[in-house]
Amino acid sequence: QPVPAALAQHDAGIERDDADGNDPVGGQAAMTVTIEDIRAAARLLAGHIVETPCNHSRTLSEITGASIWVKFENMQFTASFKDRGALVKLESLDQDERSRGVVAMSAGNHAQAIAYHCQRLGVPATIVMPVGAPKVKVKNTRRFVLSGETIDESAVAARKLAEEENLIFVHPFDDDKVIAGQGTIGLEVMEAAPDLDCLVVPIGSGGLISGIATAARAIKPGIEIYGVEAAMFPSMYQALRGLPVKAGGRTIADGIAVKTPGERTKPIVREMVKDIMLVSETQLEGAVQMFLEIEKTVAEGGGAAALAAVLAHPEKFTGRKVGIILSGGNIDTRILSAAIEHGLVREGRMVRLRIQISDAPGTLATIARIIGEADANIIEVYHQRAFSSLPVKQAELDVVLETLDRDHIHDIVGHLTAAGFTVQQPGPAG
Repeated sequence: QPVPAALAQHDAGIERDDADGNDPVGGQAAMTVTIEDIRAAARLLAGHIVETPCNHSRTLSEITGASIWVKFENMQFTASFKDRGALVKLESLDQDERSRGVVAMSAGNHAQAIAYHCQRLGVPATIVMPVGAPKVKVKNTRRFVLSGETIDESAVAARKLAEEENLIFVHPFDDDKVIAGQGTIGLEVMEAAPDLDCLVVPIGSGGLISGIATAARAIKPGIEIYGVEAAMFPSMYQALRGLPVKAGGRTIADGIAVKTPGERTKPIVREMVKDIMLVSETQLEGAVQMFLEIEKTVAEGGGAAALAAVLAHPEKFTGRKVGIILSGGNIDTRILSAAIEHGLVREGRMVRLRIQISDAPGTLATIARIIGEADANIIEVYHQRAFSSLPVKQAELDVVLETLDRDHIHDIVGHLTAAGFTVQQPGPAG
């Protein structure tokens, strides 16, 4: 799935040119979060969250042609970076505010972080989540309310609940304390890999990239920061280019599927971020699979966005030292399973063949023998009689096979064809 043409046509000349001060996305940021705020947040968080590893990946480096460092925020207790900002914000509440309780809206990761730290601190918590939020994220919260189809609609419901029940609303990104908390990732990355040329960070509404960019560029002003959005939800990309913000659809990257950029984060992104890249669903799925196979780690769709962007845009990163933020690992197992299967099909490691056969005893055994001798493994078999367009004495046999690669598929088809069978390789909907 390519990036939509209506967006792709705006790619030319959009990058910031730091050398001459030209910022094509316009304006100056009203900076509200400083490196001192982020360092204070780091001191507050010490011992209460995981200082996650930031490791060099030799295999990802070989694949991408860049020197890749991965920050594994999926190793936080709630499996995402949201632990950081949530705790910094909660610790800033006074006793009266804590006793009243908090309400938050979230697609899942912010919800889990708020619920976990509220339980630790004894603060009542209510979470409003979109109706379609992943079940793995819903079940890990305390009190939750499902409202709206998107995070933006959930925000309206959460603010209404805060007013009705006198609760403290904890915003997932448009809050200086939250941004400072997320910025502590930047401190840790720069300590682990101080010679990085650039950082690639997922963008939902911009809280994560705002904090990381503020920290990283304070430590190393010349470092380049790149953001990544799902092509279905390019809200920050569009807003900073003066385009109408149009976003929506079913995406694997639910954690960054946000229609409205943050008001606090947008000027920081405008000032600090060199470019925003868009990645397709296929690219996101491929990055999820690559993390699983190579790093033996689980990334959710949004969590894999940075790797997807590096793979999709080699011209930006080849030969450079690149830090990528794996922002979270909360993904439903059924979605993970589907992403893996899609990847296997794309790589030619799983295939469906449709074979025309005579509807006679022994034919199925012959085909099984040919496939076995070609060293392929049969996963599924569908013997179609009634729904085939062939004459009564013939039938269609659909077989799903585990294969090595596309060359192996070609070899199998060759053996079947040589035995007199007509073979097709239908597409996903065929």
